[in-house]
Amino acid sequence: MSIPAPPEPTDGTGPVHLHVCVTCRRGLPASDNPPGRQLHDAMQALAADSPQVVVHEVSCLAACNDGCTAVVAMPGKWGWLLANLGPEKADDLMTYVAAYGASRSGTVMPSRRPASLSDMVRGRFPASLFSGA
Repeated sequence: MSIPAPPEPTDGTGPVHLHVCVTCRRGLPASDNPPGRQLHDAMQALAADSPQVVVHEVSCLAACNDGCTAVVAMPGKWGWLLANLGPEKADDLMTYVAAYGASRSGTVMPSRRPASLSDMVRGRFPASLFSGA
């Protein structure tokens, strides 16, 4: 088994892509406005004035036991599956997204994350899997 090499550092140009699961319910009953949709809408509102962040909606990231989930990715950087999110963490998630965009490899050390996001990382994937869409 080979371990993927870290991605080549980027110059930080281009937008950060945030893919938010809009079907995440966080264990709540089904509704027309689940917490995942609320998180997506909050992130889209926060990113409205920032061309450096593009928010996408996805229907399922298959991490249903971990609350609201999202993937942050950018060409040339590690991508990350994030969990234990919710609309109440939107401002902190935007802070993380900015730190991710500014990082050379896509790694944001726990000490550089908002405290509310200390337990959010569920996995990472190589930059070669992300095309930018």
